Amino acid sequence: MKKIILSASLLALTAGAAFADAHSVVRMGTEGAYAPYNFINDDGEVDGFERVLGDELCARAELTCEWVTNEWDSIIPNLTSGNYDTIIAGMSITDERDEVIDFTQAYIPPASSLFVGTSEDLELDGAVVAAQTNTIQSGYIAEQEGVTLIEFATPDETVAAVRNGEADAVFADGDFLLPIAAEDGDLMVILDPVQLGGGVGMGLREGDELIAVFDAAIDSMKEDGTLNALIVEWFGDEAETW
Repeated sequence: MKKIILSASLLALTAGAAFADAHSVVRMGTEGAYAPYNFINDDGEVDGFERVLGDELCARAELTCEWVTNEWDSIIPNLTSGNYDTIIAGMSITDERDEVIDFTQAYIPPASSLFVGTSEDLELDGAVVAAQTNTIQSGYIAEQEGVTLIEFATPDETVAAVRNGEADAVFADGDFLLPIAAEDGDLMVILDPVQLGGGVGMGLREGDELIAVFDAAIDSMKEDGTLNALIVEWFGDEAETW
């Protein structure tokens, strides 16, 4: 069975080389504001886990790729309208999103979403919770009775809302919040973790032939252990791996 999987991966990667011959550049769309998944470094370049991952996937598929940044709130509409070819931006795979775009397999396993606030005595009932617009976390909070959701365009704004007292807690991916809480003595992880989504994958336009190409490249990274090593490098030894 493993030989069959490897053969399929090789065929798809070969298809990637053929795709590269016919298309000059694959545009990789990301937010650039969600460390350590993706962020803009001091040189003004896209950086982070997904930059390294995306470059490696493109190399394995023999694709020429360039990086494009886009605000989170319009990242799916600008994919479907053709402003770039992929979304690689810490996007969780959900049924709702899958109705509009297609996904590769997950390159990060499902992980916990966490609440971070300034008081360990906080109860969710009656709380004001900040979350980024159009995320699985904002959707979850919107469905909770007795909780007031306030949404922000960027993840940094959600954390700022807790620091300035506008919100009692922020709800987001644990991978994003844990480093922030560790560096800020006033912030702490509170309440219980919540499991949401089907892992993080690349989003592409429905039916795009690049899905199989990137799936094969992700498979090859899982098989040789480089994907797990990259996850641990960027998210720590306690991160969920394959």
